[in-house]
Amino acid sequence: MTNHDIPSYLNFDKQSYPWKPDIDYRKEPQKYRVGKGEQGVLICEPYKSELTPHWRFKTPAMAKISSVILYQMFEKYLEAEDFVGADLARKFLQMGYTRARRYANYKSGIKYDKNKDYALKEKGTGDPLKAQSAAIFYQKWKQAEAHPYYASRKKAWRETYG
Repeated sequence: MTNHDIPSYLNFDKQSYPWKPDIDYRKEPQKYRVGKGEQGVLICEPYKSELTPHWRFKTPAMAKISSVILYQMFEKYLEAEDFVGADLARKFLQMGYTRARRYANYKSGIKYDKNKDYALKEKGTGDPLKAQSAAIFYQKWKQAEAHPYYASRKKAWRETYG
């Protein structure tokens, strides 16, 4: 196994991780970093607590409702000039896609086999309905990414704060 194949959670360095659970990112938005992908999504409060109850992908019907609500929250955060909230709502949409894809690819959503030196499990053992859920989230995630105001705010935020 090459080093990049090892799950990132095995060597997770909590100290250097830029997102901290003890920060209120609404009160101190300047401490928020965009990062890449879904980083920080399950840490940044109070947004995590606001968004998590609406994040569901078990069935395509649930994914549809969830993605619509999360996208509406994304738009409301933008309207309120709350970039951090908008970015985290966008990350929840992305995470809806990636997690649903993982369950579509791997039974129980577990990608690595800890009993076999964390080797990748065989793909194709998962739930085909999760692929439909993933497609629903993908559309909303890409819609959020393409939102012109969000895109300009994201660029400006990265230049200012990282």
